[in-house]
Amino acid sequence: MIIVTTPMCKKIVEIAGLKEFKINKHPDKEEGDLAILLSESKVQMPSIAIKLNTFSQIKESILKLTNYFYDNEIIDKKVSENEILAIFNEYDVLDIDSTTKKSNFSKKVKVYSEFLKDIVNDLGCEIVEDNFEYIIFPDYLKSKVIELDCENNFKFIEIPTHSNTSKDPIIRANERYSILLNNLE
Repeated sequence: MIIVTTPMCKKIVEIAGLKEFKINKHPDKEEGDLAILLSESKVQMPSIAIKLNTFSQIKESILKLTNYFYDNEIIDKKVSENEILAIFNEYDVLDIDSTTKKSNFSKKVKVYSEFLKDIVNDLGCEIVEDNFEYIIFPDYLKSKVIELDCENNFKFIEIPTHSNTSKDPIIRANERYSILLNNLE
C-alpha cells in the first residue's frame, strides 16, 4: 500500500509507526492508495482525515493512525497512549489542567477561525460574537480583522498559521497555546 501525506501531517504519521510513505503538499499529484491529511483538505484518492489543532486531537490522530496501520498489517506494533504521552513530555507540552481552564472561564473571546476555536475551547474561554474582550485570529486575516474591529478597544491576539510556524504539529500547537495563554490576561 502506498501512503501519501502532507508536510503538515508527516510527523504524526511517523509517530504512529509508519516508516515508508510519500510526502506531497498535493497528495493527488502522487501515485498512492491512501492519503493522510488535515480534516479541512480534500483529495480524490481514499483518505484518512485527522485534526491536529489541540493536544488531545493530536493524540487521538496518532491513535487513529496507529490502529489503522496495525489493523491493516502495515506496521507490526501499535503505538501506545503511554508512548504518545512520553513523546509529549519530550516536547515539554504545556499542561492544560482544570486550573488553567477555570482561570479562562470568564474570558469572552471572538474567534475568526474554526481551527482556533478548538484551541480556545480547550483553554476554557467562552466564544461569543458580542461583548468580548479579546479577538483571536489567524495571521492571514490580520488586515481584515483589524479593519473590521478598529473602532473598539479590544485585545487582539494574532496566531501564526502554516507558513509562519513549525510543520511539526506538536511544536505548532505548543506555540499557539503559549501565545494564547500569555495574552489572555
